[in-house]
Parts: sequence; C-alpha cells; structure tokens
Amino acid sequence: MQKRKLGNNHLEVSALGLGCMGMSSVYGRPGDRQKMIEVIRAAVAHGVTFFDTAEVYGPFTNEELLGAALAPFRGEVVIATKFGFKIVDAQEAGLDSRPEHIKAVAEASLKRLKVDAIDLFYQHRVDPAVPIEDVAGAVQDLIRAGKVKHFGLSEAGVQTIRRAHAVQPVTAVQSEYSLWRREPEADVLPALEELGIGFVPFSPLGRGFLTGKIDANTTFDSADFRNLVPRFTPEARQANKVLVDWLGAIAARKNATPAQLALAWLLSQKPWIAPIPGTTKLLRLEENMGATAIELTAEDLREIDRCAAKTAVHGARYPQDMERMTGR
Repeated sequence: MQKRKLGNNHLEVSALGLGCMGMSSVYGRPGDRQKMIEVIRAAVAHGVTFFDTAEVYGPFTNEELLGAALAPFRGEVVIATKFGFKIVDAQEAGLDSRPEHIKAVAEASLKRLKVDAIDLFYQHRVDPAVPIEDVAGAVQDLIRAGKVKHFGLSEAGVQTIRRAHAVQPVTAVQSEYSLWRREPEADVLPALEELGIGFVPFSPLGRGFLTGKIDANTTFDSADFRNLVPRFTPEARQANKVLVDWLGAIAARKNATPAQLALAWLLSQKPWIAPIPGTTKLLRLEENMGATAIELTAEDLREIDRCAAKTAVHGARYPQDMERMTGR
C-alpha cells in the first residue's frame, strides 16, 4: 500500500484508510463483532494503516471495536476519532464542543481505544455555541499533555478552518467528497493547499451508490440511515443511475469496477488526499484496495470530468435538519 502525508505536520497514513462507522451504526444493525475484527485486521494485512472512528458511532461501541481489533498493531497504525456531540442515554443529543467536554471525551476515547495518545482528534461538527478558537485551544492543551498527536476538523467551512489553524495547526480536514459530491473543490481544497492541511474524504463511494450495486429497487434495512436521505429515494436513485452508468463504462475499459474507478479518481486529485471508504465485507475491502493499482491518464481524468459536468446529481445528501450542521 502506498503511503501519503497529511499536511505540513507530515502525518503518514496509507493512501486508502478504512472508515469503520458502518460496522456499528448508521447503515443498519451492527455487524457481528468477530467478523468486524476480521475485516479490520484484514485491512492491516492489505497495508491499511489509517482507521477512522468516533465516540458517537454506536455510541462508544465502534471505538471499543477498534481498540480490540488493533491492539496487536500498536505503533503501526493511525487511529482517528472525533469529539463534538453530547451523548445522553446512549443517544446523540446535540452538539457539545465545550473545552471541558472535549477533554473528558479524550480521556474516555483513550480508554476505549486502548492507546496512550489519540493520533488524530477531529471536531466532528462545528458547534456554533463555542468559538472555534476555544476548541482549538482545548485540543492544543491535549497535545501538550501528550494525549493527542494531531488536530482535525470535520465538515468545517473555510473561515472556521482558518481561525482554528491560527490557534493550533490543523493536520487534516474531513468532509464528504466523491464524484457525486464535489463542493469541496470550490473553496475548501484550495484553502487546504494554501495552509498545508491534508484532506480525508469520507463517503468516497457515495454511501455505496458509486459501487453500482444500488438501484431504484434496492431495499435498505429499517435501521439504515439512507432511508431518510433525499438522495436515496427510489426516484433519486433512478435519476442518478446515469452517473454510475458512465462510471461503469469507463471502469470496464480500465479493467476495474465502478468503486475502484471512483476511488482512483479521488487519489488522483491531490497527493495529500487519503479517502476512507467503509465496508463490513472482506470481498469489498479487497475490491477497494485494488483502486490503488489503477493508473488514470490525463485523458481518463478529462473524460471523467466531462461526464461529471453533464451529470446533475438529484437529491440532498442529508435530511434538512442534518444539513444545517455542515460546512460552517
């Protein structure tokens, strides 16, 4: 597996990481714990050194899962986790990035992950009730105490990134970025390049849609978050089929799958981008890892851009109440 460095702080990670959220929440019922451990350890065997979790995934159980699965690989892997939500009775109950809460979350995450220091600690969502300077200062305190190594932000807007970075250098920003969500190209990516900050795209396969395995007739588990997402209504899926059709056609010429092409496209955008596709299946893990072997020529990239420019994506990426928490 190729390695990449995130930001001027030179955090070295595998070119592709593993997003672990879906193993415990969001896309249906939690996976079998032992099987999920097998997938995580298979990722390590494939050269993955970058694993993404958060206290709110589960809540708590996803961090515990990674703590158990990665215990034999201490010092060999980078674990990113997140703070920023209030959790009451094992349910997410709004935002909370007060400095005292951040520090309490860090202590709890260290125990669940079974580590001495958190490699990358993201603010999960920007909290309008807490100045970002106070958030950055709290993480700076944790870094000085040796409990956190790197500071990150998730779904933050450019002004927030700049203000945070002025207090405590930001190593990485995480946001949704893929062939069906390209908004970060407008202002976030140029700002990150200017500031020397790495970028970690989550949902790089469009929550599974860019794999080509989902169509208008697909049914989701009753606990699957996609049941609430406007972009995943049957009508939107049917309208968005044109995107995976041309993606699949180009992929076939490259002897690749649509998922592999979508990931290879992301990897080709900047050398400081490290996507974190998630999966609960060994077969899909192996498929995703194959993306790192695909070489896209300049003409390939132009063709993908031409097709994408002619393809309108239908439906919002979040329900309205969640969309308000992004991009501040």
